Amino acid sequence: MSKNFLRVCMNIFILGLVSLVVLNSCKKDDEDDQPSAKDPIASFQFEISESNYLEVTFTNFSKNASSYTWDFGDGETSTEKDPVHTYAEAGSYTVKLTAKNDAGSSADYSQDLTITDPDEAYKLLTGEESKTWKLFREGVSMSLGPNAEDPAGWWAGLENNGARPCLYFQEFTFYYDGTYEFNDNGEFWGEFGVFDGMWNYEICFEAIPENMINKDGVDVSAWLSGTHAFTYDPSVGQATINGLGAWIGIPKLTTAGETTVPVESTTFNVEITQETGYDLMTVSFDYGDGGYWQIVYASYSDPSLEPDVVLEEDPYGEDLPDLTPDELYNTFETPDSYVVLDTAHAYGAASAANNMELTIGVADPAGAGVNVAEYVRIGMYQELQFFMEYDIQFDNFTTLSLDVYMPSSNDYSGSLTKGIAIIIGEHSETEEWWTGHIQYDVEATVLDEWVTYTFNLDEPTSGPGTYTPFTNDKLDFFAISLGGGGHEDQGTFYIRNFKFE
Repeated sequence: MSKNFLRVCMNIFILGLVSLVVLNSCKKDDEDDQPSAKDPIASFQFEISESNYLEVTFTNFSKNASSYTWDFGDGETSTEKDPVHTYAEAGSYTVKLTAKNDAGSSADYSQDLTITDPDEAYKLLTGEESKTWKLFREGVSMSLGPNAEDPAGWWAGLENNGARPCLYFQEFTFYYDGTYEFNDNGEFWGEFGVFDGMWNYEICFEAIPENMINKDGVDVSAWLSGTHAFTYDPSVGQATINGLGAWIGIPKLTTAGETTVPVESTTFNVEITQETGYDLMTVSFDYGDGGYWQIVYASYSDPSLEPDVVLEEDPYGEDLPDLTPDELYNTFETPDSYVVLDTAHAYGAASAANNMELTIGVADPAGAGVNVAEYVRIGMYQELQFFMEYDIQFDNFTTLSLDVYMPSSNDYSGSLTKGIAIIIGEHSETEEWWTGHIQYDVEATVLDEWVTYTFNLDEPTSGPGTYTPFTNDKLDFFAISLGGGGHEDQGTFYIRNFKFE
């Protein structure tokens, strides 16, 4: 046998051996690269049938699973991927889905499900035939705030303390047949924003048509006792009352906002809870940036539990001593540059609500002069507020003035205005100063310059009050408002020399 032949055979053997090694190595590598089965993820959503409240359709959104086990929380189960399950009765159930893959791994996911009989939920509002609701006479029954999380952030609220007793006698009745009835029981309340400046403003008065004339001279007698209609969808917690003058909560509250005249239809949110011997109904109007009104009503199955209406309010606050100053001013140059018009409480309530910020002693934005105050408007109801320690007597003054620097850098294209308002009112003996103040208003026309705005004290331009500082000896509150109220558009302004002369 030749050496060449042996050499060829040896090469073939070595090549085959190498190939075998390579093939075995590739096979091992391929096996190592094979991914293991992914763990399952369990998830689902459900939808309750509109035609049968007991029927629920479950949609499976699980991943990496090949089999499923459902536990519907009522003792029934299913292995379908997307089951439709009919419950025997209303109630609360915990539904559990177990998703499993071919490798035997599994994952669980649970959701709570409440099945509600819509007719029974409807009857919580109407009773079997009818159900009458009145303002809840315990705690806060009515309030205003920025949202549902803070329903009393702007107005701490109405209580059964004698301030508005007529409101606690009024009755709102919902009938099973869709009829809605309001009974004023002979008295009405002169609501803020509706009856401002009228003889019946902010008092309980006889509920007769001739007394129902609003501040604009419009007849609003459609708000008196009457029968209307309503619809209620308990699944979304909303009711609508229909018919001119139908209202609940406060007459001026409507679907989209406040009004001064009766409207044809109003939609509101409803939440009803059952207590021992009575039910509570919380009515709310959510106006977004415009605020959140919350009103609480009660309907008693045990009338003995209902508290009496407090008919007379205890005196609020105290009468402050009189002061007739020769000087009354604040320059805002430093925290101490004032006479009587102290800044110690200047932004108390407003600052607490994060509605405005005042910084005293900042540099003059015009680049010259002494230091001034920076006024940053943040929230909807913002005022620079001054609470006096005396009832100010204005015998030595005829005018008031304020220097304002209004920057053009503010965005006035939205709700932010160039409005300037100075407010005078009574606070120490009146819980709600804004229901009786007077106001001096002007619209700035010059920007990026200091302008002095002067007003005659005996010529207020607006406000619910019908007096001047010379005819009311109880005035102990001042406020400055810049940029307009009722919105949250921000703006930065500068002020100095708030003076009475």
